[in-house]
Amino acid sequence: MTNIIPAKHTAARVPLPFASLLSLAMAGFITILTEALPAGLLPQISAGMAISGALAGQFVTVYAVGSLVAAIPLVAATQGARRRPLLLVALAGFAVANTVTALSVSYVITMTARFMAGVSAGLVWALLAGYAARMVPDEQKGRAIAVAMVGTPLALALGVPAGTFLGGLIGWRLCFGTMSVMTLGLMVWVSLRVPDFPGLPTDKRLPLGRVFTLAGVRPVLFVVLAFVLAHNVIYTYIAPFLAATGMSERTDLILLIFGIAALSGIWVVGIFVDGYLRTLTLLSTALFALSALLLASMSATPGTVYIAVAAWGVSFGGAATLFQTAIARAAGDAADVAQSMLVTAWNLAIAGGGVVGGILLDRIGPTAFSPTVIILLLIALMVTWTARQHGFPGASAR
Repeated sequence: MTNIIPAKHTAARVPLPFASLLSLAMAGFITILTEALPAGLLPQISAGMAISGALAGQFVTVYAVGSLVAAIPLVAATQGARRRPLLLVALAGFAVANTVTALSVSYVITMTARFMAGVSAGLVWALLAGYAARMVPDEQKGRAIAVAMVGTPLALALGVPAGTFLGGLIGWRLCFGTMSVMTLGLMVWVSLRVPDFPGLPTDKRLPLGRVFTLAGVRPVLFVVLAFVLAHNVIYTYIAPFLAATGMSERTDLILLIFGIAALSGIWVVGIFVDGYLRTLTLLSTALFALSALLLASMSATPGTVYIAVAAWGVSFGGAATLFQTAIARAAGDAADVAQSMLVTAWNLAIAGGGVVGGILLDRIGPTAFSPTVIILLLIALMVTWTARQHGFPGASAR
């Protein structure tokens, strides 16, 4: 991949292909909505399928497992495939899986469909950043990835609450059916507006081990693990954490503030990422650590909590864009394979956050969350700082 050098005048003359990029953002939106919506519909799913809440909760778990186990081998096996047909196949997987979920009365069949949806998600996430980067000149790659990633915070901030509300009106099965219809519409959009690109020729395909050892790839993956693990330690258990501060009744408001702040974070990163990737990564990590420090006091006032959560949201909102841009630059032609590693690291951190946070909650209590988050972020900050030549290079190193 050609080194990315900021060129403001060129970026101003060449408009981003928004119709194509927004279709990728919609793919991300559907991916996140398919994953997270069951969390908002657990009571309806439990009652509708005559299963316990714990079993209904496995709708989310098995989806994550599908993404975790499929991303790397599937992307490695499809390096030579043309990109648009591959993306359409992944989207078709969502349409089929959500349709089966909407119609099935068998828990086993439904779980199989959810696993296959997770497999599709692993492929989509590995494709999006590289696909967006190939649509634009080098100096616009970061902005293009930011637009393609906007579906994620939109799904969390708006899609899941709206889907949960809709589920109360029309039922959870129709919600999944609606997502299938949305996916079919998106497939038409992709077919008409998204350019096709060839896969990598045989002589440019690198084995997984070689991609992992490319300069800069491992530091980015390590920072992803530390940063996302820190996020999920506290986000997964936000309800008991807020209960310890006497703000449990304001959980919905806190999550709304987080979602809106995350949208602003991805907007800021989208504007500046091409010229200031290293600076933005350092600032985002430091801002997250500062917010955790503010939250460390269980006697924090509501105003302090709101400010801390807003800062946390801003820092996390642009994180996916920063990390995906960094690993795309580091991996060059092997960007899709490297992105699949990032997807795996991200899902490991999600799972790890649930495990680590649960242990901390049971053995120490919610007061342990903030110190743990701060330690993880200081490690991420140190690795980012030292990766000044490869991974998170400054302007002079690119």
